[in-house]
Amino acid sequence: MPEPGSRTAVTVDQARFDAVVFDLDGVITDTASTHAKAWKRMFDEYLLARAEADGADFVPFGIDEDYRVYVDGKPRCDGASAFLASRGIELPMGAPDDGPDDPTICGVARRKNDAFMATLEEHGAEAYPSSIAFLEELRRAGFKTAIISASKNCGAVLAAAGATGLFDAQVDGLVAQELELPGKPAPDVFLEAARRIGVEPSRAIVVEDALAGVEAGRAGGFGLVVGVDRLGQADDLLAHGADVVVSDLAEIGVASDVASAVTDEDEAGTTRRIDELPGALERFDRVVGELAGPPAFFLDYDGTLTPIVERPEDALMPPHTREVVERLVAVAPVAMISGRDVSFVLEQVGVDGALYAGSHGFDIVGPATVRVDADMKARFDSFLPLLEDAQDELAAGLANIGGARIERKKFAVAVHYRQVAEEDVARVEDVVDAVLSVHPKLRRSGGKKVVELRPDLEWDKGRAVLFLLEGLGREKEYAPVYIGDDLTDEDAFAAIAGLGVGIVVGEGSRRTAAEYALSDTLEVAQFLERMAAWAEGTG
Repeated sequence: MPEPGSRTAVTVDQARFDAVVFDLDGVITDTASTHAKAWKRMFDEYLLARAEADGADFVPFGIDEDYRVYVDGKPRCDGASAFLASRGIELPMGAPDDGPDDPTICGVARRKNDAFMATLEEHGAEAYPSSIAFLEELRRAGFKTAIISASKNCGAVLAAAGATGLFDAQVDGLVAQELELPGKPAPDVFLEAARRIGVEPSRAIVVEDALAGVEAGRAGGFGLVVGVDRLGQADDLLAHGADVVVSDLAEIGVASDVASAVTDEDEAGTTRRIDELPGALERFDRVVGELAGPPAFFLDYDGTLTPIVERPEDALMPPHTREVVERLVAVAPVAMISGRDVSFVLEQVGVDGALYAGSHGFDIVGPATVRVDADMKARFDSFLPLLEDAQDELAAGLANIGGARIERKKFAVAVHYRQVAEEDVARVEDVVDAVLSVHPKLRRSGGKKVVELRPDLEWDKGRAVLFLLEGLGREKEYAPVYIGDDLTDEDAFAAIAGLGVGIVVGEGSRRTAAEYALSDTLEVAQFLERMAAWAEGTG
């Protein structure tokens, strides 16, 4: 994935994402300009009539200075309200079904809708060919897709553009009105789309061309927010929350599902399902043969060094595994990279000489060469009061949901729902989403039966591994070996592609960026034992 704020093309990969949620106007269909012209025509007529009645100067509605700032991407009444307020015009809000002659904000907005529909009926709508090609490629690769729009005319536009049948869910202005969902920049329409197609926001991508839209995607905790710049506003899209900006959807690649063609001889970095990967124990000689330098080991804790358990506090590392880790630390750098607090991992592992990175790498304990500097630490610490507030709000919201458990980590608040009844899981999701909506500086991430709120900073296990490697590499050029089982470990697998070896723990059909697999924690201990013996033999 490109660095945040870059304009480099991005590839959609099933190791990290399951779905893509699209805005309609300006992303799928070339109707954004039609909307802008309809707004300008309507507002200019309205403003001119007011100016003549009041004997004031007429200041026309501007596409650049007014449409993009106040109207684009928002529900009609909200957009009209924001613009009129910017001109100091006060009107009652009215209701969405007000007629065009009603002296209300929604009445004014209705005039625009009538003009737009007349234009649509006369000239139709055109879909961007590259957008349709991208959608078709996504669906062939097995991704779910959803469409959102602030417009109540979404269905009509899709039909006019010949773009129906390409989406698993549609959340438009009609749905938003029925469910009383607030419009962008609130994330609710995107979150509803993700809910309808059954994906975690952290496993979904938002593609938007409006400033309010990328703000909404960021606020919703989506895994990637792609801004589409068709109007020369790339910098603004980045500033409002886009991770990456493209000028056309043709710049977004799709990692093809090549499961039937994948062999054990594929290059490192190929994305495959876990059950297609060669075993790291069976292919041990090949694993060590791929290391371009002395190995440095990066190990997840839960599900890797210790089995997953019902209660997180009961996850204790077996004595034999600790002995193996101690043996490994004597011959190679070893770092624990966990979503847990660093204090917990220190206590449970308790191996002298190892490095420890807790909270997905936000909290690092080790020699000076691998510690975060004062500025970075201050930036991380600035999020602690927000996390405290989020913890209190989650506790209040989840109080009546049996089995829901909150785990406070220094740089995250985790909600475990492994023991929550299936029919109550949606309630847990709603509470988390509600808390996230009032804390836009936090973002959501997920794992096995757990969802976390953590700082909305571009920092994860992958970046932590590269940071640690840089500190260790002042002495040698180490080849990283990363072993982990969870979705949060995919960041690390992707980060070390081409540098070392990624090994995923578990079984099943989940796609992963790892190159090898180990079936369970027992095999992890066996593999580390063999690595220790190999490292001892090579000096």
